[in-house]
Amino acid sequence: MTQAEKHPVQYLSNYRPYPFAVEETRLTFVLNPDDTEVRAELALSPVDQKADLVLDGGKGLRLIALGIDGQEPDPVHVSRDDERLTIAAAALPDGPFTLATTVRIDPSANTAFEGLYLSGGMFCTQCEAEGFRHITFYPDRPDVMAPFRVRIHSDLPVLLSNGNPVETREGFAEWHDPWPKPAYLFALVAGDLRAISDAFQTATGRDVALNVWVRPGDETRAGFAMESLIKSMKWDEQVYGREYDLDVFNIVAVDDFNMGAMENKGLNIFNSKLVLASPETATDLDYERIEAVIAHEYFHNWTGNRITCRDWFQLCLKEGLTVFRDQQFTSDMRSAPVKRIADVQTLRARQFREDQGPLAHPVRPDHYEEINNFYTATVYEKGAEVIGMLKRLVGDEGYAKALDLYFDRHDGDAATIEDWLKVFEDATGRDLTQFKRWYTDAGTTHLTMTEEWDGKGGLVLHFAQQTPPTPGQDHKPPRVIPIATGLIGPNGDEVAATRVLEMTEARQSFSFDGLGARPVVSVLRGFSAPVVLHRQIDDATRAFLLAHDTDPFSRWEAGRELALSALIALTQGQDAGDDFIGSVARLAAEDATDPAFRALCLNLPGEEEIATRLSSLGHVPDPDAIHAARDGLATRLAQAHRELLDRLYQGMAVDGPYSPDAQPAAKRSLRIAALGLLNRIDGGDRAEVLFGTAGNMTERMAALACLIRRGRGQAALDAMLDEFGDNRLVMDKWFSVQVMAAPSDDAAAIAERLSQRQDFDWKNPNRFRALLGGLAANHAGFHHVSGAGYAFTADWLMRVDAVNPQIAARMSTAFETWPRYDENRQQLVREQLQRVAGLTDISRNLREMVSRMLEAK
Repeated sequence: MTQAEKHPVQYLSNYRPYPFAVEETRLTFVLNPDDTEVRAELALSPVDQKADLVLDGGKGLRLIALGIDGQEPDPVHVSRDDERLTIAAAALPDGPFTLATTVRIDPSANTAFEGLYLSGGMFCTQCEAEGFRHITFYPDRPDVMAPFRVRIHSDLPVLLSNGNPVETREGFAEWHDPWPKPAYLFALVAGDLRAISDAFQTATGRDVALNVWVRPGDETRAGFAMESLIKSMKWDEQVYGREYDLDVFNIVAVDDFNMGAMENKGLNIFNSKLVLASPETATDLDYERIEAVIAHEYFHNWTGNRITCRDWFQLCLKEGLTVFRDQQFTSDMRSAPVKRIADVQTLRARQFREDQGPLAHPVRPDHYEEINNFYTATVYEKGAEVIGMLKRLVGDEGYAKALDLYFDRHDGDAATIEDWLKVFEDATGRDLTQFKRWYTDAGTTHLTMTEEWDGKGGLVLHFAQQTPPTPGQDHKPPRVIPIATGLIGPNGDEVAATRVLEMTEARQSFSFDGLGARPVVSVLRGFSAPVVLHRQIDDATRAFLLAHDTDPFSRWEAGRELALSALIALTQGQDAGDDFIGSVARLAAEDATDPAFRALCLNLPGEEEIATRLSSLGHVPDPDAIHAARDGLATRLAQAHRELLDRLYQGMAVDGPYSPDAQPAAKRSLRIAALGLLNRIDGGDRAEVLFGTAGNMTERMAALACLIRRGRGQAALDAMLDEFGDNRLVMDKWFSVQVMAAPSDDAAAIAERLSQRQDFDWKNPNRFRALLGGLAANHAGFHHVSGAGYAFTADWLMRVDAVNPQIAARMSTAFETWPRYDENRQQLVREQLQRVAGLTDISRNLREMVSRMLEAK
């Protein structure tokens, strides 16, 4: 596709049901790396007798044979372009018929990793969202569901597909999935693999065989994935009453994978970084992420597979709900307060910035050009927040009743957001018309609170809500906002427990009576709504809430706001920070408080978060000033509390064998937070000792980052390269940390040097993301005034776009906040975006993203 060509925009309002029912799909694969044959037989029944049969199919399909009930149709009734095959209605029988096609494809040439491709000699698939059309001709849309029977011919030893095994012999395997599914859930894997096996018995006594398939040599690093799967299966039965419904559940680890993982029915395919873990190669965060993503994909069996989405505009229906479920799971497995804080940090870092820029869109978009560009934080993370608000409004009992009704009513359906909300209305009697705006309106709502105290025991809270304009949506009517609020008395005791104030108007007030003294208001407890809160509050009151608030999130938020208040002032050349330094140290010294919570409070807001806050306040963020302010405040904190931090560093050491469980991981997180601060004043001495003595990757990576920041990292980098040069996942960390921790003046040059290494396999999505994502995460480095970071990123986006458009488009979001910076940086970014936009044969994926960003200003 050239620069001038533009793919037609898809609109939600144009949805029409498919005019044929697919009663059964039979596929036969004869696998060959560069010449695979795919035979498909579709049992079709016309719903609209006058409709042409339109099948999706990319230009990479070589059509060998086409037949209807065994007869080749008249060529005059058959047409084909680069994206579909059409058979005129005149050539179709009036009743049910079988369509047979034979095509040949070249998996070895499929570097985009959509459809059937090769990863290190292993055949594997990725079909969400529209990858199946690169395998064979098919109605590749989520509302067309059918049972699949798959036969695989290959000399490879392991041949897998969806469903239950029917027959397996040398060179052949047959699989049958009795549950109707859309094509995006199809999966096939063939390769030389080893299984870590276990079994699970469901609540009703059904036995399920479990396998985690990995490459030879990786077996010892797959045990935790299996443990996580079994935990997930138990949890879904206990909490949601959902049992697994096949005889076998397979997970396969794949090195080349565009996404994190894929919930294909009965055959989940995972990015290897989300399966493989050992204490020597994976961090605590890796372990927690593996546990969460294993759960997420398993939970999709009901919220995504058994009930799927009618069209891709409804993507948030399956993803928002399943993210919410995996968040619940992690909260139960680990620390609920720490998990909630971590989720809010992710939302603010990724989704709030998305809402601030030209890529803002509703949780359920109403149009798109390329659906792969809408696998976003808005759909996933904000989609989960909307589910959480709904649960908060209807209560635990109402939520459970609605979910039971949802599963009963829509099992086997391709559903919509309207179906989802109707279930809650029917189960609880609530009218959710206004609540639906959370799905249809883009942008982050700003909530302003003022207080009115009458001196006689009465307190009135006045709220005003306003959602800024976003592309295509200038005016936003009021939303339903649940505002969880509590009151803390002057002595630090809670005088009013959490009460959810339900705001429905643009301006609304709520009263509290019978109070003995003016309380301190604890508002938006648990982050009860994904909004930006504005209130007149001084640092002394924030410090009071940090010390006394009974809600863990609000307590952390008070400390966060103390830090942000100081950092904002420091970026503006003012003196600030003493209140934060004193208050956070007192909290860090609370031995009875969860170490992971204390670590979160000690860690300063990131530079991207500071920039987002400055922009929301109407300031133009200066990356250099932000970096200096954060560095200076952290150094002052370390200097003021050296003894406390040293005590924490020593006292949080974990003895004995490594465990990724919540308690030891929490202690390590506090130890690492203390190390990061002490590193600013000890020249890296502690980090050097820790790197050489640590028995786990969590502490080694933390020490390595500290050493790089102190200019002492080369010996440690060399040692890691010698030890792990052949370990692809550790080497991803090795590439990333060098750029993330680099001085801002050197970041782009270091990225450039690393990109020239022979082991920078840029066609591997993990390695590409490690380097380019590492640079984007170095806020001051990426936004260096020279523009070197922008140019480096643009160069690589153009190069990778020709090979893997999905990755190019997703990594282009590094530029999404460019309009908020100064004119010089805006011009530098604009030049790079225009250069990318002018690329000959730019992909649809990247073209849409870049054009949306350029239209912003």
